[in-house]
Amino acid sequence: MPQGLHEIELDLSISTIWEFVSVMDNWIPLVPGYISHEIIHARQSTWTFSGDIGIMKKKIQLQVDITDWIQPTLVRFTLTGLNENFAGDGYFQAQALSLNRTKMTGFLDITAKGVKAPMVNAFLKTSIPELTQELTEAVANRMKELASIPPHT
Repeated sequence: MPQGLHEIELDLSISTIWEFVSVMDNWIPLVPGYISHEIIHARQSTWTFSGDIGIMKKKIQLQVDITDWIQPTLVRFTLTGLNENFAGDGYFQAQALSLNRTKMTGFLDITAKGVKAPMVNAFLKTSIPELTQELTEAVANRMKELASIPPHT
């Protein structure tokens, strides 16, 4: 199963991280290859992004269903391919290390199904860890940027 896990420690409170990751509009545009997304309702969205599958570049559409919102520590979701035969899941998890330091973990597990699955999964085994790292770091960097912006008075 192609999967990736990436952890990063941030000088942010767990509540600051929760405020960001609990709103899908905040982090979906940070997915590498992002093209667009549509929020269907509070727990479901569709994502469109450009992805490299081996030597092919494809426009991939996924349905994302939030399965758990556990404040302030966990956002868990499932992924279902709409135009490609993919299935998977992922999460963002936060663990308070102190009042203003938090460990955030990003996890993705995506598996191709169907006739081309063995070839696609071989490629995904190397690309999913990279994608997970890129997404987790993009989310962390965006949260740090927002935290450094002074509030409007």
